[in-house]
Amino acid sequence: MHDLSHFRSNLDAVAERLATRGFILDVAAFRTLDAERRSALTESESLKAQRNAESTEIGKLKKSGADTTELQAKVRALGDRVAELEKKAAELDDRFRELLAGIPNTPHESVPTGKSAEDNLVVRGGEPPAPLPFPAKAHWDLGPDLGILDFDRAAKITGARFAVYVDLGAKLERALINFMLDVHTREHGYTEILPPFMINSASLFGTGQLPKFAADLFKIEGTDYWLAPTAEVPVTNLFRDETLEAESLPISLCAYTPCFRSEAGSYGRDVRGIIRQHQFQKVELVKFTRPDQSIEQLEKLTSDAEDILNRLGLPFRTVVLCTGDMGFSSAKTYDIEVWLPSQGEFKEISSCSSFEAFQARRAGIRCRSGKKTEPLHTLNGSGLAVGRTWVAIVENYQQADGSILVPEALRPYLNAERITARGKLG
Repeated sequence: MHDLSHFRSNLDAVAERLATRGFILDVAAFRTLDAERRSALTESESLKAQRNAESTEIGKLKKSGADTTELQAKVRALGDRVAELEKKAAELDDRFRELLAGIPNTPHESVPTGKSAEDNLVVRGGEPPAPLPFPAKAHWDLGPDLGILDFDRAAKITGARFAVYVDLGAKLERALINFMLDVHTREHGYTEILPPFMINSASLFGTGQLPKFAADLFKIEGTDYWLAPTAEVPVTNLFRDETLEAESLPISLCAYTPCFRSEAGSYGRDVRGIIRQHQFQKVELVKFTRPDQSIEQLEKLTSDAEDILNRLGLPFRTVVLCTGDMGFSSAKTYDIEVWLPSQGEFKEISSCSSFEAFQARRAGIRCRSGKKTEPLHTLNGSGLAVGRTWVAIVENYQQADGSILVPEALRPYLNAERITARGKLG
């Protein structure tokens, strides 16, 4: 959420910056709403002053024995009017904040201006690797052929866009989770968190998913619980409505969770295989920083996520998103994209973002330095999306005989050097 005072005082400048990300701010509507609020407050303060003066006069008249009945009735009427005006101002203020909650973050000054993904800039990598010396198979063929992935039984159990991992397929998923958590906690300085996988509406509002993106979420009927779309939500909300000491920052946390998304707006994109599922696993990185640390810490967080891909020997590139392609809450985002031979393109495997104070204002997270308190900055990024890393390994390490070599970094976790065809379930 935007700072209310700054927003009111800089409407035109905010509107101009928001326009670079394709959001048209109705400046006139906000000015009208704010003018009504200010008018109500101004009249209220004026009537309060008048009421106080009349009350003083009543006191003087009573001492002299004069009749104050009519003046007392006037003062009561003034009090009633003041109460009405204050209620109106509070309602207008709530309306202002409600509208403010639906406005995306303003892009950081270093974010390139653009309209779509075509305007994103590659900052590292970018060149596709040499093609495989044989026709590349897609993971949705390799997995079933090897007996490590079963879509048909998943559809029977639940429905479309779910998967059952089998034998070394399941072990590969678990190995990736453990490997990522070990690297981030042992070498990158993160503290591991295992949060609830269900969260409440206040948590989703804090990180910006509600109210705007309710259609992308799964709600548990009859409760205020939602299935977590990402560990970003429960981990960021660990400190909701708290004030942290500035000297304790940055705080770096990581968490494994399953993630649940309706993917309501995905339509026909990536619905085959396990690129875009309703349920998937992810290791998430979350940071809480002082405002002056956030860009530096965004670079570190992005580097930490890239390090996982480097250790796995997977080809990737990193792009900085332009203003028109950023998420609702983000001030600056790097997307890390891994190469998929079957599609002949790079596919997003992590988004690493600084939200500056946007989420912290919504969630009431502040930092204190001496007598000064202010909203801190939040950051997060996938470190990594486990399912997409699984896909990248299966496709990039596939062999001409249909087997999959296991990256050296994972062999101690998987206790195998190669995934070969085994007997299928049943």
